[in-house]
Amino acid sequence: MTLKTFWHQLGSPRWFYQMSKPWLYVFGCLAFVLLLTGTVWGLGFAPMDGKQGNSFRIIYVHVPTAMVAQSAYILMGVAGLVLLVWRMKLADMVLAAVVPFGMSMTVLALVTGTLWGKPTWIAEGDDTWWVWDARTASMLVLLFLYFGLYALRQAIPRQEAAGRACAVLAIVGMINIPIIKYSVDWWLTLHQTSSISLTQAPTMPAEMWLPLVLNIVGIYCLLGANVLSRLRLEILRREQGTQWVRELALSGNA
Repeated sequence: MTLKTFWHQLGSPRWFYQMSKPWLYVFGCLAFVLLLTGTVWGLGFAPMDGKQGNSFRIIYVHVPTAMVAQSAYILMGVAGLVLLVWRMKLADMVLAAVVPFGMSMTVLALVTGTLWGKPTWIAEGDDTWWVWDARTASMLVLLFLYFGLYALRQAIPRQEAAGRACAVLAIVGMINIPIIKYSVDWWLTLHQTSSISLTQAPTMPAEMWLPLVLNIVGIYCLLGANVLSRLRLEILRREQGTQWVRELALSGNA
């Protein structure tokens, strides 16, 4: 299959629905195995950090959720661009499917960040649950963007108009992603720098960073499984009046 053929087939919700079912199971199984292994290893068996003690273990939840929350928004920005340029209705369905997952991951990242930051910030002389530094503030902006996308779709009754409005907001909001990533480098902040990087050797021993990598890969598999599941439901909802959906319902293979 050529890239051009694949691109044209993506314009067919029926084709995507049929080909995505095996991937839903693959991503779901991988997410379960990787997240279970990484979480049990990190929370129960990884060595205690020399400075932060056991409080550092929240890294195995905080870092993966923060990363995937940003990646989910990037996915929506790309889908918004595809919708506006190529008018591909599957792209609008992707926009609608990603919002709930991205929103929940951003909330989890913010909550775990405050739980992790509390004892760390005390050591820095700041006894508080929340610090208005660049990283936490920009992550809060990301949450507001997710809320805005959800509310905007509910507020506009016409599906096509709602899709275009959400696409514009998703694209404009992309400017916040590099701010989140580089905020700890651009401004003075209490937030620590990246815990793991593709361009540098890990600063932690292997028994500490390996479970983190497992959870990062696992959370991205969970993103794939969740988005595919929601996307398939969105396809059935929007295509419910078509012949192929009626035949699918009669056959009981939906």
